[in-house]
Amino acid sequence: MSGRLVREGYSGTGPGAITPDGCAVELYRRLSVGDEPEVITAAVPAGARILELGCGAGRVTHPLIERGFDVTAVDESAQMLEHIRGARTVQSPIESLDLGDETFDVVMLASFLVHTSEHRVRDGMLRTCRNHVKDGGAVLIQREGADYHTNLPRERVDPGGYTVRIVSAEPVGDGVDSVHAEYLFDDARWTQTFLSRELSKEKFEGYLEAAGLTVDRYLTDDGIWVRALPK
Repeated sequence: MSGRLVREGYSGTGPGAITPDGCAVELYRRLSVGDEPEVITAAVPAGARILELGCGAGRVTHPLIERGFDVTAVDESAQMLEHIRGARTVQSPIESLDLGDETFDVVMLASFLVHTSEHRVRDGMLRTCRNHVKDGGAVLIQREGADYHTNLPRERVDPGGYTVRIVSAEPVGDGVDSVHAEYLFDDARWTQTFLSRELSKEKFEGYLEAAGLTVDRYLTDDGIWVRALPK
């Protein structure tokens, strides 16, 4: 993969292709879906048109399609998009996505992408959400939990049989941490290092407001899933 664009501060190891932000395509094909489809389904109208930003290899996309949603799946990695089935796909960085006047009932920004280290990129992502949500529609955002950067290392065994280990979160300046994660399967091991900016509830809501969005409600008791509305 020599000559591949790699984002500074992001890297990954393990079998198969690695995207510029350190995501291993084969790993993301294997990761099991959690409660995301249920949280989303409970928060939006049945059969809604959903714009999924940062879809990866379709971990959440495919369960949403099975539930009857019309999904447009966006990712900057063509290698990730090759694994999407049953959805329209668009290859683009989220922060520069432009679908013209097209808007959606629901825009979804999951995978903690709102915690990107660069203010410019985060603000661009939130503008993309605002620009592509219908009046009367909703934006669903997944944010980090309160303890995501503390009490490390920690690990959990996924119901799918693999282990996810968050090894460390080292400060690199300006409120940003370099987070190192490991994914251990019986037959393979992947690592990912990425940059993450911790956001207090107040800062998070302030960035939404600046992008023309306002929090409607927190969908989960841990505050990780949020439903925002266009102002």
